[in-house]
Amino acid sequence: MTQAADPSQADSTVYKTLLESTKAIPWQIDWASARFTYIGPQIEALLGWSPSSWVTVQDWAERMHPEDRERVVAFCVAQSQAGTDHEADYRALTKDGEHVWIRDVVHVVRNEAGDVESLIGFMFDISERKRTEQKLLALQRELESLSFKDGLTGVSNRRMFDSALEAEWEEARRTAQPLSLILIDIDYFKQYNDCYGHIQGDACLKRVAQVLAGAATRSRDGLARFGGEEFVLILPGTDAAAAAKVAERCRSLILKEQIPHACSPAGQQLTISLGVGTLVPTHTDAALDFVARVDQCLYQAKQGGRNRIVRADSPWAAR
Repeated sequence: MTQAADPSQADSTVYKTLLESTKAIPWQIDWASARFTYIGPQIEALLGWSPSSWVTVQDWAERMHPEDRERVVAFCVAQSQAGTDHEADYRALTKDGEHVWIRDVVHVVRNEAGDVESLIGFMFDISERKRTEQKLLALQRELESLSFKDGLTGVSNRRMFDSALEAEWEEARRTAQPLSLILIDIDYFKQYNDCYGHIQGDACLKRVAQVLAGAATRSRDGLARFGGEEFVLILPGTDAAAAAKVAERCRSLILKEQIPHACSPAGQQLTISLGVGTLVPTHTDAALDFVARVDQCLYQAKQGGRNRIVRADSPWAAR
């Protein structure tokens, strides 16, 4: 008569087979000794380390990317000591020096007295998910960048200028530092488009933007397309004299480019007109009023013959 198999042993074999046939990697750690009592054989296919090489939690920690190690180990130890189930994402190092993104899902097992007895969990390979997340993050950043960038010239757009002006205005008011603006208009640009066509006009706008972007030398200085053929330079912490020098540099650099403009009443090459203003903002001042005042200077430069700079009067230049 054949003896019946032990049902509990058969169940254990089935469970083990199921665990080791999944992509999730099961493991168990004895809390008192901090030693692995089990880790699934799938670990070797994923990371290159044999199951027998996973002896203690130190092996787990050392096979973690150095940039993740301290944070993840501290978190997992604290959660385990508190008896709290938890999850952790980190980069596990492979035997050949590469890394794989892992999500560890941990369950804390307690004994009848309520003390932590062991940890059991599953490691999941989430590398593909992380790659997708990174692509989406990069796409989001690109879209955010494009939303603040002029589509034609590549410099900041009006939306970005408005945001930067608001921030720099508050900073200048808080620190009692001067803030300067330069509004720039391409002289007789309508005639340029009529003479050379809109495609060449677009190329001209790109070229002017590139030249003007090189006129401001500090990282905080910002050039934006204000609208149409107008550009604006925002110069934080810049007094009236320094702003006037930047404006003259802009005008000279455009002249140096010697961009032909046969239809310009101001000459045979492209020129620009500029309005410049400087202000140390107080709580009684408004940014839009300041922009309007600088715009008035630009209007005066254009009315005065173009290819020139008009600075705001002294009450606006210093307070």
